[in-house]
Amino acid sequence: MAAEAEFNLVELFWSAQGEGPLVGRSMLFLRFGGCDLRCGWCDTPGTWRPTRECRFETAPGTGLFVTAANPISSARLVEAIGALAPKSGTFISLTGGEPLLQPKAVNAAAGIARDFGLRVVLETHGLAVTALTEVIENIDFVSMDWKLESDVRRAEEDREGKGDSRPFAELHADFLARVSQAAIDSCVKVVITQNTTVDELDEVCRVLAATSPDVPLILQPVTPFGKVREQPSAELLLQYLRRCDEKLADVRLIPQTHRVYGAL
Repeated sequence: MAAEAEFNLVELFWSAQGEGPLVGRSMLFLRFGGCDLRCGWCDTPGTWRPTRECRFETAPGTGLFVTAANPISSARLVEAIGALAPKSGTFISLTGGEPLLQPKAVNAAAGIARDFGLRVVLETHGLAVTALTEVIENIDFVSMDWKLESDVRRAEEDREGKGDSRPFAELHADFLARVSQAAIDSCVKVVITQNTTVDELDEVCRVLAATSPDVPLILQPVTPFGKVREQPSAELLLQYLRRCDEKLADVRLIPQTHRVYGAL
């Protein structure tokens, strides 16, 4: 049975996964509020801070929502998931924002999901190493976004020692090592922009080869949004694919697909 908890949530809805190796799979998306990073290409800036209310889709795929005030109780989350009538074996993505800023809530949400027979995907920036250890036994698949410092910064309010201040690559290496030790299925996604450098990608490949050589690396061309106006050229993307292919066993170039059907 799931533990009692309170959640700061942004939304719950049903759609198809638009990114990574699970692309196209039917999935519930449970979006947590609050994030300690600022990505130049972020398409959900409304998740950067905890929110006063969240929205729940009332039936799968309808785009019709009801709102509820945060924090959300476990009982209300059970009711909201039940309204989407998920089939046993369906995936639920715990996404954000950054879910691992609320590890107790992640554990409780994973427990609720498993009571429904769902498989739990954790979508995370891969920097909250300590929080990962608190939740990992309740996660079925980890989708880790490797953050490149050419495009991503820490939130201003997180720069005063609230979080682990080590370089992103060092934290990612620790995070991946713990996922590997737990023998959980996973993938690593890197958003490729015009600012991405060869040195950054080489570092990603070096760490993956050392910690998780069989984990798929997903190269994801940035979708123009906010301050990002252009995508890298096809020539550059294929060059990066070939370069990473020479260093790792499983590299895939996969753009975002969910914009085709209007989902975020």
